[in-house]
Amino acid sequence: MLVSQILKSKGSEGVVTVQPGLTVAQAAEVLSQKKIGALVISKDGKTLAGIVSERDIVREVGRRGPSCLNDSVDSIMTAKVVTCVRADQTDAVLQKMTDGRFRHIPVIEGGQLVGLISIGDVVKAKLSELSMEKDALEGMIKGF
Repeated sequence: MLVSQILKSKGSEGVVTVQPGLTVAQAAEVLSQKKIGALVISKDGKTLAGIVSERDIVREVGRRGPSCLNDSVDSIMTAKVVTCVRADQTDAVLQKMTDGRFRHIPVIEGGQLVGLISIGDVVKAKLSELSMEKDALEGMIKGF
């Protein structure tokens, strides 16, 4: 399965982006309100400056205490973000996510942000693919 198929199944809600300079507390509030696990940091909503996840925030609070909540989100974001493209196979994306130990990956085309997929999205797609393969194999065995 391709990343493009995952994006189509997610609908057209778009990627939640925030401006650099937002405080960590404000980022946590957006994550909570939107019920999502990561935010893309972008000056214009199209180009990728970084990504910050709920894990990043918890890790920083655990390391430095609640005073970090007043810091700028760019101080804790991942700036060297691993990305993928729509034409990537989900197996390759899953491997990148597993190797890098992260759960969200931006989808970039022509230097522009076109989507964000989570490990949950990839696993769901993989399970769907496996279910279709199982049904096809059962059909062949049963002579359908």
